[in-house]
Amino acid sequence: QVQLVESGGGLVQPGGSLRLSCAASGFTFRSYAMNWYRQAPGKERELVAVITSAGGITNVADSVKGRFTISRDNAKNTVYLQMNSLKPEDTAVYHCNARNRELGISYWGQGTKVTVSS
Repeated sequence: QVQLVESGGGLVQPGGSLRLSCAASGFTFRSYAMNWYRQAPGKERELVAVITSAGGITNVADSVKGRFTISRDNAKNTVYLQMNSLKPEDTAVYHCNARNRELGISYWGQGTKVTVSS
């Protein structure tokens, strides 16, 4: 069955770094664009970063530009989110999402919690 399993979240001090991973299985990973979303308590879900299926195009939200980087390894069926210079407002549950627009299919992981606090 399809699985997206996020890992790498935790508690970090402001200014610190974390690297989130999302391991995919059960579908053809290389055919899916991958996205990272986050949802903070009491706030709407926010699209943080996107990467195309082959990894040739990436984009990040203005709120994280210059601090977050998305990448993928299609040989390992894994997408990453490198987060640097973390701020308290980055505190949220981070979810990875796989999307194939042609097939109209979207898969979600359970999320990993990131807390930025001193």
